Amino acid sequence: MTRSIYEQALGEEFKKLHPRIQERFGFSSKDQIASIGQGVMDRIWFNKWAALPLALGASRHIMFPQGGSGIPFTIENYAYRDGFGRETVTWIRKFQFKRSIRHFDATMIYSADRKGIVDYLGNKQHLAVDLDITAASNGGIRIRSGDQRFYEGLLQFTWPAQLTGTADVTEWYDDEREKFRISVIVSSPVLGTVFHYEGSFDAELIPMRHIPLDAKPLREEARE
Repeated sequence: MTRSIYEQALGEEFKKLHPRIQERFGFSSKDQIASIGQGVMDRIWFNKWAALPLALGASRHIMFPQGGSGIPFTIENYAYRDGFGRETVTWIRKFQFKRSIRHFDATMIYSADRKGIVDYLGNKQHLAVDLDITAASNGGIRIRSGDQRFYEGLLQFTWPAQLTGTADVTEWYDDEREKFRISVIVSSPVLGTVFHYEGSFDAELIPMRHIPLDAKPLREEARE
């Protein structure tokens, strides 16, 4: 039986997650289901000193230089086998501002070589990030980013730590509100907090025999 990439990464610790979090993070390509959610971001904030790199990232669906409050939000998670046979989960996040829809997309795989999850940020898999995943004390899942590698044609290198942002993501289930809640903080050793959002959403598992074509990245990268 194929286990979800998060269960592979967490091992026995997966059982410490809240049942609704286990549900959202416990399916694989074999299950032929997807987790579709919608809600509201209470706050989205970005550091104006980081506006230029955020704008460059926005062209590849990696964060964006825009903020606000009460922003409608959708998230789509599909599990499938990519072109290299790797168990993969999509993270398609859309933030609906008044005059634009911003994207923050990623695909995650479980890397046997690295013994953990690798997160390909954006829609072209040029940026690969190691993830450290743990069970939070409130039954949520905590994801922290590590080394970041850039792949483009023959070019490949690891970004120096001082030039990268570190993401700290926590998602948990609020029994009182009966909603999923999320907090994402991206920080830089030079600029401090670069990007931050927090909010809540509802999500349900739905049958999904075929993954929508626009849910997959524009290119796939074999290097992890």
